[in-house]
Amino acid sequence: MTTSNSSSDRPVLLVTLGDPAGVGPEVTVKGVIEESVEGRVIPVVVADVRVIELAAAKWAPGWSVVKVESPRSAGLDSNTINVLDIANCDPEDFQIGEVAAYTGNAAYEYVVKAAELCLAGDADGIVTAPLNKQAMVMAGHEFDGHTGLLAHLCGVDTQYMILGSPKLRVIHLTTHLSLVDALKRVKTDRIVLCARAANDHASQLGFAAPRIAVCGVNPHSGDGGLFGVEEAEEIAPAVEILRAEGIDADGPVSPDSAYRIAYEGGYDIVVAMYHDQGHIPMKLVGFSDGVNVTVGLPIIRTSVDHGTAFDIAWQGQADHANMVAAIDYAYRLATGSG
Repeated sequence: MTTSNSSSDRPVLLVTLGDPAGVGPEVTVKGVIEESVEGRVIPVVVADVRVIELAAAKWAPGWSVVKVESPRSAGLDSNTINVLDIANCDPEDFQIGEVAAYTGNAAYEYVVKAAELCLAGDADGIVTAPLNKQAMVMAGHEFDGHTGLLAHLCGVDTQYMILGSPKLRVIHLTTHLSLVDALKRVKTDRIVLCARAANDHASQLGFAAPRIAVCGVNPHSGDGGLFGVEEAEEIAPAVEILRAEGIDADGPVSPDSAYRIAYEGGYDIVVAMYHDQGHIPMKLVGFSDGVNVTVGLPIIRTSVDHGTAFDIAWQGQADHANMVAAIDYAYRLATGSG
């Protein structure tokens, strides 16, 4: 493999470790070494180097762990894992598989450091391993997870969750709300903003003229008002506005048709009205290669689409396919090679 240096034109991606007591160390090390062999990006793990050394000894035999002073000083050297050392989590001070403020705080600090570096232009994107929301809150950081934390760090009020895979991408108008509250937010202005974000995201991936399906919210998209009026009163007007702006939006489309058409290549991205409308099809067809992406931030952020899995932490059972997919998706966003 060719050795790279700091002048490389490869994207520099920061991989935050997540909660050290979970599967983050395993999927991070396995994913980083697989991507390093590909040679497309320069991955830099943001973590406590002591944790990475332990993980590498278990799952990366023959690979060395090297501390770097800054992300862009890292090289793409054979059998080397680059680590930006945040010396905040001594392996002797936490219990594997346990929810604790100590590791929750460590995971929080990795994200904070990565965001600071990306906002300063010192890296090209962030890929996050899973943190535990309860552990982070126990440490005094009142956020609903990565999305809320990154929105706070980046100073933005509006962001959207995209679940993406090679064959299907979906953006969510609403996510962690009750269904009753989600329906209250199916409004024309909000749909327009969400679909614009979808169009921008697909364009960043490299689609020249993204084709967007805007889902209905009622069975059969209301069936002419028989099963609801949101399609006629809120969704259809949003689609008209989008088309007037030159965005190739189609809708309201019945979700049971929208995802099949998108999976077969007819749409490049789907706008879902609520959490399960988007998550269920993605979990079905993209469980291994599905990636969680936060859109609306001034930086690139992708993530594995699974949790800390404390029950199998540090046992060699964690599947790192999601981490590989998350790194790949960040690479595509950074290079426009969707």
